[in-house]
Formats: sequence, C-alpha cells, structure tokens
Amino acid sequence: MYPKLSRVLFIAILILLFQINFATAQAIPKSIQQGGNESTIKERKNAWTVGIAGGLIDGTYMRFADELAKVLDDGDNLRILPMVSYGAASNLDDLLYLRGVDLAVTQSDVFEYFRTERKTPNLQNRIHYILRLPIAELHILAKTEIRSLEDLRGKKVNFGPAGSGSSLTGTIVFQRLGVQVDQVLIDQQSALQKLRSGEVDALVRVVGKPVDFFTRIPPNSGLHLVPIPYTKTFADYYTVGELEAEDYPALIAEGEKIETIAVPAVLSVFNWPKASERYRRIERFTERLFANWDEFLVAPRHPKWRDVNLGATVPGWTRHTIAQQMLERFYGPSGPAQEDISRDFQAFLNRIGTGAPASQADREVLFRQFLQWREQQSRRTR
Repeated sequence: MYPKLSRVLFIAILILLFQINFATAQAIPKSIQQGGNESTIKERKNAWTVGIAGGLIDGTYMRFADELAKVLDDGDNLRILPMVSYGAASNLDDLLYLRGVDLAVTQSDVFEYFRTERKTPNLQNRIHYILRLPIAELHILAKTEIRSLEDLRGKKVNFGPAGSGSSLTGTIVFQRLGVQVDQVLIDQQSALQKLRSGEVDALVRVVGKPVDFFTRIPPNSGLHLVPIPYTKTFADYYTVGELEAEDYPALIAEGEKIETIAVPAVLSVFNWPKASERYRRIERFTERLFANWDEFLVAPRHPKWRDVNLGATVPGWTRHTIAQQMLERFYGPSGPAQEDISRDFQAFLNRIGTGAPASQADREVLFRQFLQWREQQSRRTR
C-alpha cells in the first residue's frame, strides 16, 4: 500500500515540477510587464509613436506601411502604427487633416490634383516627402472580348472605393483618352464578383505588381489584363509600366507582355514645426529608416523595395529637411552614391548602344532596365 502511495506522490511531484519549469520558460514580454501609474504609461506609449496612413488592406501601399512598422520598430523608442485607409488619394487628406497621422503613402498625381484642382492652401509647405517609392502600375481587368480601352466606352467600369488611388488615377486616364464610361465606385472584391457575373465590364486598380488580388485569379477564368499604351498624353505625372507573365501567369501568356502606364508612389510627411514633439518623432523615424535600409532589400520584404533610389526626387515636391540631412550624412553633400549610380547608368547606356534618353519617360524605362541589369549582376557575384 505504501509503495503505491509513494509512486503516486512521486508522479505528482514530477508534474508539479514540470508545471513550474514550463511556467518559468514562458517569458512575458517586457512591454506588457512594465507598469507604473496611468499617466506614466500613457506618456511612455505616446512619446515616440508615429502614425502612417497606408491604404487598402490588400494593397501594396498597405504592405509598405506594414513593413516599415516591422523593420523600424524599436519598442517604446519608436513605434509605427500602420493605418488601413480608403487609399492613396484620401491618404493626402488624412495627412492634412486627420489627427494622429504623421506620414502617408500616396502618389505623385494625387499631390498635383490637390495642388492644381483642389487648390489646397499652402500645400507645398505643409506636405513634403521622405522617399520616392516604387511605381504602381495601372491594372485594367476585363473579359477577354474587351481588347482595348475604347471597347469600354459606355460600359460599367469599377474604379475602386472613392478615395483610392485607382479612383483618381483611373478617372484621369479615361478622361484624357476621351473614353466615357459608366463609373462604379465599390470595393474591388465585390467588383470582381460582378465582373464574373457580367454586372460590370471591367475594374481598375493602381497597385504595385505583383499583388495577390490578381495572382489568385485562376487560369481559364475568361478574364485578362487590357493594355494601355503610353503616349505623350501621360508624360506629366506618369511613366511607362509593364505587366509580364511572371507577374500574373494565369492572366498573361508565357512570353507575353502587357503595356500599361504607372505612377510613382511617395512616402509623404507632414512638415511639423522644427523642435516640436512630432517633428522629433519624424526625425527619429527618418534616422532609423536610413540606418536600417538594407533590411528592406531582403526576403521576406516586398521585392519592390529594391527599386527604390534613396536619392530620387519627385517633381513638384520638396524633400523634407531631415531626409535631406540623412542623405548628406550617408552619402556626403555632393552625393557620391548618386554620382556612382549616374556613372553606372551611363555605362549601361553605352553598353546597350543608347544615347541620352529623348524624354523623361524614355529615361524612366531605361533606368528601370538598368536597375534590373544591376540586380542580375549583383546576383552573379553573390
């Protein structure tokens, strides 16, 4: 009887010891453990928090905002809050007027629209930029019988929710081409269902390729991407884009390329007064961005980060003072890194036998080819 009781007691002690060891092995995060009075906690949580308006939850811009938050997170020393928003067009509104927004991912044509059409007061002094982000390509998805934008005249076309980049850029494109359509402004998932059922004839999205929304469309869906030839009509705010089979194998045949136009994205910032609390937050954000830039260039980060040229300018915009200071700190006032890029770009042009680009659009195309070539060269040497 007693030996059996001893075994039971022994097992109970082992279980208790296991529970104790298991409990001590699970460390509670320090950020949750930290206490103090209510005002101290509130001050600590808000001291170095930066809000960034990203975009639609399934879009590339929101992914950029999310990855900025993940890479640059430094606990209470710097915390970035990515915000799901209506999209690139409304993000500039949010940056101007919504409390808690310090940064926003938007597009260069959005800024021009607010400046020239909405005539937002003092816009160039209120909104600056930190980085020119990668281009976002215009995607137009339709049934296979729609072969060109002209085929959509008088038909129902969804431009995405009001405030999205697509709702502005898509409208501008159709207006400039003189193609009148029956505009629909609903979320893209609903629009895709209506496209399949025939309730709408096409949908428009401005988003950096590739994006899951299109890659998830199965083969033989009866849908395809409609080409948008680049012309001088778009030479002011836009550049040449291209969609390939490797981007969307279910929508584009192997070896085929779809012409499109694209718009540069911009990481914009509110120009807070110097020495203000929010200015200091932007300063810390920007310093950490430049110091940790290499972390954006490796998996699992979005591959389009590799297309970013830290020194690239955005016509019509002003680079924020802090970003300019960081460029000079990293590369020197004369920009040796940019001189290296310019020298390498000229060598690339000489190699392919091309003279000086005839236009900004041609330069954009050649520079993107140069970046791709440079990436291929770096892979070979790894």
